[in-house]
Amino acid sequence: MSTPAPRGALDRFFRITERGSTVGTEIRGGLVTFFAMSYIVVLNPLIIGTSADGTGEFLGGGDAPNLSMIASATALIAGIMSILMGVVANFPLAMAAGLGLNAVVTYSIAAIPGVTWADAMGVIVIEGLLILLLVLTGFREAVFRAVPTPLKTAIGAGIGLFITLIGLANAGFVTGDAATILALGNLGTWPILVFVVGLVLAIVLHARRVKGAILISILVATALAILLENTLHIGARGDENPGGFNSPPTFSGVIAVPDFSLIGQFNLLGSVQSIGIVTLVLLVFTLLLADFFDTMGTMVAIGAEAKLLDANGNPPRTKQILIVDSLGAVAGGVGSVSSNTAFVESTAGVGDGARTGLASVVTGIAFLLSTLFAPLVALVPYEAAAPALVLVGFLMLTQVAGIDWKNIEVALPAFLTIVIMPFTYSIADGIGAGFIAYIIVKLARGKVGDVHWLMWLVGALFVVYFTIEPIRALLGA
Repeated sequence: MSTPAPRGALDRFFRITERGSTVGTEIRGGLVTFFAMSYIVVLNPLIIGTSADGTGEFLGGGDAPNLSMIASATALIAGIMSILMGVVANFPLAMAAGLGLNAVVTYSIAAIPGVTWADAMGVIVIEGLLILLLVLTGFREAVFRAVPTPLKTAIGAGIGLFITLIGLANAGFVTGDAATILALGNLGTWPILVFVVGLVLAIVLHARRVKGAILISILVATALAILLENTLHIGARGDENPGGFNSPPTFSGVIAVPDFSLIGQFNLLGSVQSIGIVTLVLLVFTLLLADFFDTMGTMVAIGAEAKLLDANGNPPRTKQILIVDSLGAVAGGVGSVSSNTAFVESTAGVGDGARTGLASVVTGIAFLLSTLFAPLVALVPYEAAAPALVLVGFLMLTQVAGIDWKNIEVALPAFLTIVIMPFTYSIADGIGAGFIAYIIVKLARGKVGDVHWLMWLVGALFVVYFTIEPIRALLGA
């Protein structure tokens, strides 16, 4: 069967027809990804912008938070990096400030006495440069190719379960509980109705194979949320208002002038004087390992969902993907918004048909526009975007069918990879547990020779990663 001829320069560059897609599908998929991850423009400032550094100042300087400035820089860097990923790697993978990584920067680096926000962002730049070096030397890609295919499959499935939990938690459908850890949320609230309507609509449209099912569900759920908020004045969720929206749809105009003055506010080696070289090395190691494997897992999951992986479970243009991702850490530090990394929410766009880098370019353009049209972005609440993550989580979890569950040598490591990701809220933790379990099972079976030497090395690094706190205490760092 011959491949249809490309329809113009855009089609040829992004290989749209070759991958069985269309320009319209890529645009729609890019918008779905944007809506699924646009919350980062609001959430990143709340994490890194509301805590003072070790000198008592907030990010950007001053004795009070400046969230709008951080939001503008967050959207700008996300837009630039997503476009770069689309153009250089031609992969439907968008980037933004990484959750988890921004918390480490805020609470484990910037909060150290004497450390400034500029020092903390310098640590991020150092980590990004090191991980870029690992890519350019071929080490990062070599590690990725050394991972057994069943474990790569498990990584994709585990991320599916992980983003499902993210979606359910963001919508308030699942909540934390002291007695049972997790519990069903209060279903008698209006925001839950928005989530349920969006999820049911997404399921029905997907079952009927309607193009744009996910985007349609997001837009309809958003319209319902706006209607409810403007008639019932539900407000934001909190201790005094547990039935409120996680992020209520708000409208304060159409255009807001962005403030990009955060760009360039980093001090590359300032942290050495404040925390010492030993502590700096341990902090960089922790960030590097998490960054290293988060993206590895995400690109496998997206490649599998988009059916872009080769026989060994590798996506096309792997090196280019990893190079851009490494530059994301550097850009995040330079932009003072924390390390930018591949976003697993990109699977939402892939689930709606995206197959090429054009989708990432569309997502990036949407982020750039959001620096101007931030009030419009704020109209989409978590509850409206969460159904997309749940539906795509299901689609990704179906990959478990490709794992030989009767072979304990791959089944047990795969199982731990899948379950530990959502239970620890960390892709890197799940991958680390799976890698270590794989080595242990091979040792128990007397098949040491089956384990690639890079797996031994990475397994050892993950042991250090999991025991980093006792090591820091032992070294007095």
